[in-house]
Amino acid sequence: MKKTTAKTPKTSKGAKAPAAPVAAAAKPVRKAPAKKPAIKTTITTITANLDVGFGNAIYVRGDGPGLSWDKGLVMDCAADDKWTITISDAVMPIIFKLLLNDLTWCIGNDYTVEPGGSITIEPTF
Repeated sequence: MKKTTAKTPKTSKGAKAPAAPVAAAAKPVRKAPAKKPAIKTTITTITANLDVGFGNAIYVRGDGPGLSWDKGLVMDCAADDKWTITISDAVMPIIFKLLLNDLTWCIGNDYTVEPGGSITIEPTF
């Protein structure tokens, strides 16, 4: 009886056996950026109940975000006799006065409204 041995495949000199596949380099996992806390803004509303006639407008001047005593901000006409403006991010009380067409000051003392509050006034000119 002849003894048989397992034959190994012959390779030529210089030829290399195929390399085992290399696992792909793992990509770093990107985490979603942490959510920043929502910025809390205060909305302060000023409303004037007054019919100033067609072609006229009410302006606000004063101390507060976006306000100045030198040049007014025009209020939005919400109805024939209702003017409004919203001021964001106030941290201190807003002191203001209304003007007709940014020329004629309303009669009386300055008005004050707390941050995040609202005020409705009926000015006279």
